[in-house]
Amino acid sequence: MIISKYKYLLLTFSFFLFSCAPAPVPKPYGYFRIDVPQHAYHSLRDTLDLPYTFDLPVYATIGNSNIEMIEQKKLITSGEKWINIEFPKLNATIYCSYKSLHNNLYEISEEARQIVYRHSVRANAISEQRYENPDNHVFGILYNLKGNTASTTQFVLTDSVRNFFRAAVYFNNVPNSDSIAPMRDFINIDVRHIIETFRWKR
Repeated sequence: MIISKYKYLLLTFSFFLFSCAPAPVPKPYGYFRIDVPQHAYHSLRDTLDLPYTFDLPVYATIGNSNIEMIEQKKLITSGEKWINIEFPKLNATIYCSYKSLHNNLYEISEEARQIVYRHSVRANAISEQRYENPDNHVFGILYNLKGNTASTTQFVLTDSVRNFFRAAVYFNNVPNSDSIAPMRDFINIDVRHIIETFRWKR
């Protein structure tokens, strides 16, 4: 009888002990911290024999492998000069293509615009910002894509007569706007610097 009383008291005490514990609260999902470098640039090498030049980030490399994004393929394979700006530490690439214009600015511009807006299926919003540098005959549009899109930023530049340049930023992982946000914001600063220092050689 005494043992039963002790069991009853023990159970009652355990009930009050555990019922007073705070309710578990789920923690927000965390991501690995990425240490990004300081922004620094140097001129694009003339040995690449490109019809344009710009300031390249010192932590980026130039490549031109034949493995390209599917939606870039048409512009790149029909173009004359193209490169990849690769960011190894950020696991990102800016795919760049170039075409000479032959009274077909509207057709090439519209093709590039359609490629951007194919991402509207996943994008929450797509904003356009126009760029003009009349002194150097550089005019363009910067596209920022919000949401879990494969490409976060794209832009086109042209002199409206002879040259057309297109670039798209891709991260080499599953699209997740929250996880890549610090890297996206970092590379967007580089994108703006590339646009502002872009010059035609002819």
